[in-house]
Amino acid sequence: MARDGDDRLASVTLFTTMTDFTEVGEINVFMDASEVTLLEDMMWQKGYLDHTQVSGGFQILKSADLIWSKMVREYYLGHREPMFDLMAWNADGTRMPYRQHSELLRRLYVDNELFEGKYMVEGRAISISDIHCPIFAVAAVADHVAPWHSVYKLHLQSDATELTFVLTSGGHNVGIINEPGHPGRSFQLSVCHEGDRCIDPETWKERTPSTAGSWWPVWQQWLTRHSSGSEAPPGMGAPDKGYPPLCDSPGTYVLQK
Repeated sequence: MARDGDDRLASVTLFTTMTDFTEVGEINVFMDASEVTLLEDMMWQKGYLDHTQVSGGFQILKSADLIWSKMVREYYLGHREPMFDLMAWNADGTRMPYRQHSELLRRLYVDNELFEGKYMVEGRAISISDIHCPIFAVAAVADHVAPWHSVYKLHLQSDATELTFVLTSGGHNVGIINEPGHPGRSFQLSVCHEGDRCIDPETWKERTPSTAGSWWPVWQQWLTRHSSGSEAPPGMGAPDKGYPPLCDSPGTYVLQK
């Protein structure tokens, strides 16, 4: 949209989003060419990668917390954890379509095409620097999926008129599902305007004051400030290209057993 001059978006919000995949953290063990080829072969047979396989990979990355400690508590000590909202949300996985997942792994993680200006959409390369509307980017300090240092690298690519960067306590899930009222939550926030100098992430973390509580109210105020309230959301599907919507949101997938 930014490349082609479509300026309907008044703002952009990014949650734990990497745009430079040079340093991806622990997940790098799954990102060599042979592993990606294996996953592509698995997806080719069904057309997707099941959410149980995706969640299993993330559990392996934090096996001490997500596998072994749970086994000890539930099967050795007999302490069954009651279901709570975040656990239920996390268990509600989604299948990854073959093309989407293949491009994510090979073109972004392995080849880092987006950062290098080689990621093609409709035959032409796209660039993060083309996005000039205000951006609100959130990273989590204990994120093992999208390390916050890598998320912070958006500063090196962005030419947005206003880049608000938030580093919140918690990990990949808790950092985002971070509603007000939880004790011990905190966040750091800075605003970088077009033309401002960029500092390294550790210096930024040392200099930026911490605020107790959830970052959600700040985001809500930011959205209100940057929203016109007059633009209707785009329609579903792409009827002009021969792809009419199959059904109303959220689709029939959620009804499957």
